[in-house]
Amino acid sequence: MQVSITGRHVKVTDNVKAHVQDKLERCLGVFPRIETIRVILDTENRDQVAEVIIQGSNHIRVTAKEESENLYDAIDRAIEHAERQMRKQRDKVQDHHK
Repeated sequence: MQVSITGRHVKVTDNVKAHVQDKLERCLGVFPRIETIRVILDTENRDQVAEVIIQGSNHIRVTAKEESENLYDAIDRAIEHAERQMRKQRDKVQDHHK
């Protein structure tokens, strides 16, 4: 699983990178078919924006974008949103293979 963290108008510090890596390992570690994860951090006006793009095998692509005044809160909510979408995709595939 490749993880790339990009900052637009935001300096990505080591603490932010460690937080993103830790959260991704805890939330998305149960999905074995994830190939790449891109995390894009941005600032729009006074809000911090976190966008998570997950590319998996079998043409699965999940995008989650969240805004908050706090960067860490935006990251957490975006990763949790992406996790819910991945669970939904996994359940959809498993339900069809009885």
